Amino acid sequence: MPDDSLRISPQPVRRQVEQRLRDAIITSRFMPGEHLSDRMLCDLFGVSRGVIREAVRLLEAEGLIVVLPNRGPFVAYLSPAEATQVYEVRGVLEALAGQGFAERASTEEIAELRAVFEEIAATKPGTDRMTLLGLKRRFYDVLLRGCRNAYVARMLDQLLNRNSQLRATTLSDPTRLPHTVAEIRRIVEAAERRDREGAWQACREHVMQAAQVALRILNERAASAGTPPPAAPAG
Repeated sequence: MPDDSLRISPQPVRRQVEQRLRDAIITSRFMPGEHLSDRMLCDLFGVSRGVIREAVRLLEAEGLIVVLPNRGPFVAYLSPAEATQVYEVRGVLEALAGQGFAERASTEEIAELRAVFEEIAATKPGTDRMTLLGLKRRFYDVLLRGCRNAYVARMLDQLLNRNSQLRATTLSDPTRLPHTVAEIRRIVEAAERRDREGAWQACREHVMQAAQVALRILNERAASAGTPPPAAPAG
């Protein structure tokens, strides 16, 4: 039976399918390694196979889906080793973004970053993971816009998409949220002081702490699963 929560209303259909499939992956409706057959997705979303395949191609480019030869599309699986590499690169890129923001952001952008942070700080444990991820997305949108470095923004955005499901899981961990708030508070305060080095260090620390939680979750999943799901090909 089609799932009414995933049915498509009259709008740009491909964009709706793309966003709802992305959300379904991020919220773990589809788990890492799960097979995404054309027939199953067509039934769920109530659209044609061509629309599904176009959406799959777009999410494959983001790193959320991997298409394996003769097997089809699967939700991408991020191994602990791959996650370590992603967080190492993300730490440097995010530090560059924070440093650039502290140096080059406008007064209005700094105020906007503070406003988004206050919304994050007001959330409570148990807040829906998509709400938290949306707030964090807005925080990064302001940070990347204000850093005035298009290369950093593009590369960091790609990495954030690549591990968005894992980020949503770590953000919704009730033990993690207070630490997240404290860490990004330091980023905002460094930006308000125009402290380039302080912003660099605060961003690095935030990513390092997030990495520890993410790797713990991935190692627990790997231990419970025994055999890892299909992995994305290198590159």
